[in-house]
Amino acid sequence: MTELDRRRFLLGAAAAGASALGAACGWDGGRTLSPRLKSWSSVNDWVSARLFSSTRLARQYQAGRRTADADFPAYYVSDTLPALVDPAAWRLQVGGLVRKPATLPLERLMAMPRLSYTVKHHCVEGWTAIASWAGVPFRAVADLVEPLASARYVNFRSFDAGYSNGWDLPSAMHPQTIIAYAYNDRPLMPDHGAPVRLYSPTKLGYKNTKYLLQVEFTDRKPGGYWEDMGYPWFGGL
Repeated sequence: MTELDRRRFLLGAAAAGASALGAACGWDGGRTLSPRLKSWSSVNDWVSARLFSSTRLARQYQAGRRTADADFPAYYVSDTLPALVDPAAWRLQVGGLVRKPATLPLERLMAMPRLSYTVKHHCVEGWTAIASWAGVPFRAVADLVEPLASARYVNFRSFDAGYSNGWDLPSAMHPQTIIAYAYNDRPLMPDHGAPVRLYSPTKLGYKNTKYLLQVEFTDRKPGGYWEDMGYPWFGGL
């Protein structure tokens, strides 16, 4: 068995257990999950964290393989599509355990190094979609603010009804983790998280925070909107 096959087997086994329990519980985004399902989420986290590699890259595809926009579901937790009252006033706040906190307008992010790729998006509900994303590598943002040695995690917060995600620092620094501002060769649209969103093809969809507003480097493991309800915290693929 190759290393890739081994990884797929272990992750598949963990996910299958969680999915089976989820089906029994009616895993439909509800706010309460059984203790058994939470225990399977812990198994998934344990397996994912140990199989994570900072050098393993997600497969890329030709642009012609993209999923049609109409078949790539929009998702948000607010009652209505999140929108800024004054989009021109939006700034990304980056701080916490860093030497040089920064307030970054969209223009500044777009002037930084750019990474683009066409990859497969994986939703925890089981569907997938292929799309192209472009943005600034998160590592470039981290280099700008200079995290302290004590920073071990990153908390990503949005303006979507308090939605947030906690990440471990190695995952955030993965070479394919970006602050995305473009989708399928055009500016990011509101239904996909405009003005910017977190994106990594090595994570399940709910870990990729849309409507990004704040980035905080911290020494404490942050929770997250769905993670606090029992979804796997690591959320890796």
